[in-house]
Amino acid sequence: MPLFPQPNQPPEWPPQQPGFPGWLEERLFEQRIVMLRGQLTGETATGIAAALLTLDSAAPEAIQLHVAAPGGELSAALAVIDVIDSLSAPVHALVTSEAGGAVLAILAAADQRSAYRHARFKLAEPRAAGVTGTADEVAAAAGQHLRELEEVVVRLAGITGKPRSRIEDDLAAGRSLSAAEALDYGLIDEVIAPKKNGPR
Repeated sequence: MPLFPQPNQPPEWPPQQPGFPGWLEERLFEQRIVMLRGQLTGETATGIAAALLTLDSAAPEAIQLHVAAPGGELSAALAVIDVIDSLSAPVHALVTSEAGGAVLAILAAADQRSAYRHARFKLAEPRAAGVTGTADEVAAAAGQHLRELEEVVVRLAGITGKPRSRIEDDLAAGRSLSAAEALDYGLIDEVIAPKKNGPR
């Protein structure tokens, strides 16, 4: 049974993601868990933003944002960040497998950040979306991208305590980090320890 059926259109809430059955999406949503999976696009950002806003209006408890995304569109990441910044409920981000590129800015916007032991992080400069048009239009789009990229650098510098020049160098170099290295770097606050002792 969908949570929010709409007349005259197929109900689908929360927005179903590829490879996830609807019942599982609903169960996660009921537990205040929002999934950020795969390459971040404008479409997926819209679904994530809608889920965050709905959960925020429902209760003040923390929202869990589970991240498994190697990167995506910078404009889409900023749209999600704007929503996170507007919420009353805190957002706790958990990197379950990987986070990189523009998605790191979303991670930086969260109130708490953690990761599983084998999660990976990729400090990579988010790419600008393809722009066509006149020379003036292309130049304007390039300027806008640089301003948006500056916000990513500022947010990452804010949570890590690193100089902006260091963040810019690491993004340009495409530096990869393990979960333990991300903790030392300041990208996350905690690496989730196993609850059971030893390998199984």
